[in-house]
Amino acid sequence: MWDQKLNELDERRAKARLGGGQARIDKQHEKNKLTARERLDVLFDKGTFVEVNDFIESRTTDFGFDKKRLPGDGVVTGYGKVNGRVVFAASQDFTVGGGSLGEYHALKICKVMDMAMDMKAPFIAINDSGGARIEEGISSLDGYAKMFRRHTAMSGVVPQIAVIMGPCAGGACYSPALCDYIFMTKDNGQMYITGPKVIKEVTGEVVTTAELGGAQVHSEISGVAHFVYDDDKSCLEGVRKLLSYLPENYLDEPPYQAPSRKKYYRKRLRDIVSPDPKISYDMHEVIEELIDVDSFFEVQKDFAKNIIVGFARMDGKCIGIIANQPDYLAGSLDFNSGDKAGRFIRFCDAFNIPLLTLVDVPAFLPGKGQEYSGIIRHGAKILYAYGEATVPCICVIVRKAFGGAYIGMDCKGLGADIVYAWPIAEIAVMGAEGAVNIIAGKKIEASEDPASAREAAIGEYEEKFMNPYFAASRGYVDEVIRPEETKDRVLAAFDMLKQKDVNVIDKKHGNIPL
Repeated sequence: MWDQKLNELDERRAKARLGGGQARIDKQHEKNKLTARERLDVLFDKGTFVEVNDFIESRTTDFGFDKKRLPGDGVVTGYGKVNGRVVFAASQDFTVGGGSLGEYHALKICKVMDMAMDMKAPFIAINDSGGARIEEGISSLDGYAKMFRRHTAMSGVVPQIAVIMGPCAGGACYSPALCDYIFMTKDNGQMYITGPKVIKEVTGEVVTTAELGGAQVHSEISGVAHFVYDDDKSCLEGVRKLLSYLPENYLDEPPYQAPSRKKYYRKRLRDIVSPDPKISYDMHEVIEELIDVDSFFEVQKDFAKNIIVGFARMDGKCIGIIANQPDYLAGSLDFNSGDKAGRFIRFCDAFNIPLLTLVDVPAFLPGKGQEYSGIIRHGAKILYAYGEATVPCICVIVRKAFGGAYIGMDCKGLGADIVYAWPIAEIAVMGAEGAVNIIAGKKIEASEDPASAREAAIGEYEEKFMNPYFAASRGYVDEVIRPEETKDRVLAAFDMLKQKDVNVIDKKHGNIPL
């Protein structure tokens, strides 16, 4: 009797693990895609994954679906450990009905999301699906709605990561969109609301899936994707790396990782940054000199390149970095940078990750295109994010900090706990040449020698205002420091701020300008 029952169990397990069958598994491999379970094997620490509800099947019988349904219903769900910490996951199985989402498929995902919420542990959604299961009609749509509601409830409580390793179309796109971070594989990952066939039918426009919603589009143009990798394995290893920086939930601190003690010295900071504001440089070099060796993990590196955001470690402790990039648009803030930086700041604040802001910014980018694209609305997001942040916030003004962009990069008045400035820093409403045109234009024109008068006015303005000492005299800068003092000052300030506790007004929530 035991043998019979155990054999039956083994057979049922084997059937569930085979998914849509060997032929479909082979097809998956031909496309350079791993199966749903193979992906989980890469994601989780070896031998730790525990599957949940592997025998669930659809109850639909319409359209001959009773002959198609299989154990697991096209998704593998469960939990295990990543880097030694508990993580929950759902991995869609394209070999079973194209990974389409029906009532019980959604139920499995919702159940594991509820478990993640209850256990206060990260949730990973691996997407590879043809979309809503048409045979189940509105039950599929209701399944998506229940998932979306859970994503919203989990936001700011546990990290949520979506991994796009195949098609993700229509309403299904909004599940990843509600997550904190989206990973995509370069060749197979696709996201779009309306497919090429429908677009051609409705508008006459001919477009490929790659042009419409491929990884390059979403990492460089739309900003939907945060990370892109060549294949499934490297992509999932990227997810593991991201999780190594993040706490399990909003109540925890980010994990500590002992810094490498090997000697690492490339350039003095003063050799990287020229005092001449017209000479560009790569802010990545400044970042690398301040952080632990090889610890910078950049987010959205190909989108809105004028601002750099990412995770790093200083003396083993995780921080979030926001920095202007003088090598791109001179480091100006545009409408895309408002979205990119604002969302990153809010994520760090939700999960107790201190913020370091490196400033070299001339302006919010001017122009009709920017105004038409809503730079006012989008730029306000970075102001809102910094303004509501309660984590330790340190700002270092490296060179330029002009006008509204000075405020936007976490100035003292916006809420920075400590503001440092290098001696070459220029902090003002605008550059000297533009300023004298406004405040002394008529006087210059009326003078006997306008060119000399203009030069004198510029010199006077620069001497009085285009240096960090005026700001320091008003308390807007806490200390003017030598570049080589930066790392030690920042570390000491973060250590001082580690007990920071801000009383937040009890309210339902704010209304960020979306």
